[in-house]
Amino acid sequence: MNYFSSSFKLGILGGGQLGKMMLYDTRKYDIQTYVIDPNPEAPCKIACDHFEEGDLMDYDKVLQFGRKVDVLTFEIEGVNVEALEQLEKEGKKVYPQAAVLRKIQDKGIQKQFYSDHNIPTSPFKVYQEKDDLTEALVRKEWEYPFVWKSSTGGYDGKGVSIIRDEEDLIPVANTPCIAEKMIPFKNELAVIVARNPSGEVKTYPVVEMEFHPEANQVEYVICPARIDSAVAKKARELAVKVSEAFQHVGLLAVEMFQTQDDEILVNEVAPRPHNSGHYSIEASYTNQFEQHLRAILDLPLGETESKVGGVMVNLVGEEGHKGQVNYQNIEKIMQMPGVTPHIYGKKQTRPFRKMGHVTIVNKDINEARKIAEAVKKEIKVISSE
Repeated sequence: MNYFSSSFKLGILGGGQLGKMMLYDTRKYDIQTYVIDPNPEAPCKIACDHFEEGDLMDYDKVLQFGRKVDVLTFEIEGVNVEALEQLEKEGKKVYPQAAVLRKIQDKGIQKQFYSDHNIPTSPFKVYQEKDDLTEALVRKEWEYPFVWKSSTGGYDGKGVSIIRDEEDLIPVANTPCIAEKMIPFKNELAVIVARNPSGEVKTYPVVEMEFHPEANQVEYVICPARIDSAVAKKARELAVKVSEAFQHVGLLAVEMFQTQDDEILVNEVAPRPHNSGHYSIEASYTNQFEQHLRAILDLPLGETESKVGGVMVNLVGEEGHKGQVNYQNIEKIMQMPGVTPHIYGKKQTRPFRKMGHVTIVNKDINEARKIAEAVKKEIKVISSE
């Protein structure tokens, strides 16, 4: 099939920043794009060929949208899987596949999948509601401290809480959930794996993630991770094992823990371009968004290695600010060496909302990390009201 400068239509479910960055590369290749999102002012709206407003969990909306395109992908997991399954029955190409998304949407099912496939992960228990978890704690079948995660709907630190005692459990939602044993770890790592329908598989270098202590959001992504080469090799090999288990098509971001004993445990995965791969836009031979397109269109996968060291800084809304966004001191960070800001196109800011990111490239990864800290201190995402 001729994808380029043709009548071929690529559909994207979700019109957020990941879709917008994917569209940069569809423009590069002149691929016609259709996007659907519930937000009439979604970031993708300015960059796609056809945009429509619609609820991604609405079976009929997703079904009708999918029938208009040749290949369908998504930039967010919160989509109607039943509609994707029906489209596949009708012969539509959906990548990553509906079966992959079904396993990943529910964290309880996802964790059980790792257990069933002998993929190392932290010890866990699945509970249908908070009362079941509370009873298990009373009966000493589970113990404090632990990590509570909502089985569905959590993202960017939402739906995740550290539970140290009974009081910490009070505010969490009464929903299906998982309790995970707290792992004392050295590093949080991630590896992005690309796979196409022909079975070609490539991994990106291991990245190191530093998290904001309050928001539980990634503050810095560092590539290459500052870890021993043997640990990096182990992480990439485990990521491939996870990829083979899912048999996905497209990208799979595999988040991991490096324990004190240098064991690697899988935390969770995302079947799409991911925050941990944003550094690749400036630092890699093939950025993650182009790679996702190559994979879902069954084109040869691109080179995944880095041209230069890269650090990514998330730009999130400052606490106490809500309203029309203003990027304070952006001119100052643009004077710094190797700095490239990416603004997502969200007009309204609120505390901890992802509004953009900044990439810093440098031959010396430690120098890049220093500049990243200077960027973080200088730029502020505030409201102009």
